[in-house]
Amino acid sequence: MIKEIISMGVVGLFIMLVGIPPLVSADNINPGVFPINSKPYGLTYGEWSAKWWQWLTQIPSNVNPINDKTGANCALHQSGPVWFLAGTSGGAQVRNCAIPSGKAIFFTSGVTTECSYAEDSTLKTEAQLRSCAINADQGGLSQITLDGVTLQGLQTYGVQSRLFNITFPADNIFGARPGPTQYVSFGIFVMLQPLSSGNHTLHAKGVVIGNPTLGTSSFSTDATNHLVVK
Repeated sequence: MIKEIISMGVVGLFIMLVGIPPLVSADNINPGVFPINSKPYGLTYGEWSAKWWQWLTQIPSNVNPINDKTGANCALHQSGPVWFLAGTSGGAQVRNCAIPSGKAIFFTSGVTTECSYAEDSTLKTEAQLRSCAINADQGGLSQITLDGVTLQGLQTYGVQSRLFNITFPADNIFGARPGPTQYVSFGIFVMLQPLSSGNHTLHAKGVVIGNPTLGTSSFSTDATNHLVVK
């Protein structure tokens, strides 16, 4: 199990569909954000969250965007109409990232957790994976600002994935045994509609207070992404 908080520092994206942006209106609360109950590019938020985790976990630790201190690796394994941004594994980070025009941006804004059979051999069923992911993700606080404007109602963007497959590389960021496994994730995710060409600043920070009963530790993250869309 890993908890990653993303202060738009947690960030990253990808997927497999190309073409015209979907006919989905912007969120009434946060203009420029796809509504949580929409299906951007044909997938739900929960399905995109699974693809975000698959994108992140397939990249070896030594070049993984979550460990990137400058943003040099932000383009690794990106494809399709959605660009993933990775956050940090703790602490503050400032990155620079160039994003092609017309790409939506998907990232986790505060705290996100995934639990898999490979990381915890005591978990035997999908129900146990779901309970693990939800319990480990309790008590998180997060904030996202885009170009100085704070997004509202982030708790309404909490989503859980269905059961998905992951294949951990030998040098993976979780230190899990390499090979295929299954997992479930839970967290707050946001998908921005394609940004206008030019410079943008995406900042996110999050805090989780540890719960000794659940065996979780306190965690904080703060990430700033200077984006150039062109």
